[in-house]
Amino acid sequence: MDASIENNLVKKYQPLAVAAGLGSVLGSGIIVGMSATITVWQVGLHMTNNQVGVISGALTFAIAIGSLLAGQITKIFGLAKSFNWMDFVYAIGALICVFSPNYFTLLIGAIITGFASGADLPISLTMISHDAPDDKTSSKLVASTQIFWQIGVFASYGAAFIVSKMAGDFGARVVFGCLTALALFIWCWRTFSKKFKEFHEEGNKRQLENNSKAGEKVSVTKVLFGENKSKYLPIFICIMMFYICWNLLANTFGQFQTFMLVQAHASQSFATGAGLVLNFISLFATMAFAKAAGSKYRNVYFVIGMAIQFIAMFSLAILSHALWPIVIAIGVMSIGSNIAGEAIYKVWTQEAFPIETRSAIQGFIGGFSRFLCGVFAFVTPALVVQSVIKKTMFGFSGMILVAFVFGLIMIKLEKKYNIRQDQK
Repeated sequence: MDASIENNLVKKYQPLAVAAGLGSVLGSGIIVGMSATITVWQVGLHMTNNQVGVISGALTFAIAIGSLLAGQITKIFGLAKSFNWMDFVYAIGALICVFSPNYFTLLIGAIITGFASGADLPISLTMISHDAPDDKTSSKLVASTQIFWQIGVFASYGAAFIVSKMAGDFGARVVFGCLTALALFIWCWRTFSKKFKEFHEEGNKRQLENNSKAGEKVSVTKVLFGENKSKYLPIFICIMMFYICWNLLANTFGQFQTFMLVQAHASQSFATGAGLVLNFISLFATMAFAKAAGSKYRNVYFVIGMAIQFIAMFSLAILSHALWPIVIAIGVMSIGSNIAGEAIYKVWTQEAFPIETRSAIQGFIGGFSRFLCGVFAFVTPALVVQSVIKKTMFGFSGMILVAFVFGLIMIKLEKKYNIRQDQK
């Protein structure tokens, strides 16, 4: 296909990618928004450290369950309706958080919001794959949505920093009010856009034509355990093991970054301000990877990114656990994880499996890893306090190495089965 035609197609469907990407803003927004304000909620609602762990763990569990059930949700309500209305459910949960008078109500709001955000990510990516006219356009649009995830991280820290001087827990309520307003805006755009309705109708026609030509439907079970299991099953295991190990670490730094800094005697303003600056820097790393995701340099980015993450964790384990070393390590970790983390996992999944199974496989891997993160979140506050943080960092360093090994195996499998889609 001519390059100018490819660019025109990407430009035509870019609004759909933006609408889907804004769902990622909400996804990272609830994780980081809760992380950046959890100490404020803790004081305002008189929560214990155990309750902080329960809130974070429940949020992660809810995201996992939403991701795992995304396929069933689309079967019941249809893909387009699920895409349109999931952010309305998110808005309800965020609004409950805004007016939470106690720990229990905040927990309920976090669960509803987390469930909606967990379901929205695979549904949004599936919507792009459904509506995009070809696989190459779909891959480019999916890769571009990762930038929005980082924008959500940056915006959440920015909002938390701006309101950090407000009395009591009012600042935290303002942050969740902003998430509510954004969710309602996205819901209106997705639901009432005439352009999106046209995209959905065209996508339906293409899917009907493709299904009639293909004959037998492709299922996840047939892909992973059928005649091509020697190809797809090892790929599935490598992607899943990489993402689980990486996500356990990333989830800890995502949800408990502010908590760790405050434990190191940083003020709330310093903790959220540091997160704002560090994530602004890592945003450029995300943009750089988005450009390289389909190029021959992608594997170089992966190796550098994993090395950077290991150095960040290992330096905390052997050097110091004072405030500034933690700040620097978080910054380095953010850069590394954005060029060898969530984005590469999405690209691998989109490239490696048949298009009919991508959303289901991505939903399962994402949901299962989030489930494990939820279990881990219950004990994380006890692992990142000053007295034991060094030992924890040794464990995290080992997890990075395991993720790195499975990532390298995945790269070899890509070459073996020639599934790379290199683009200039």
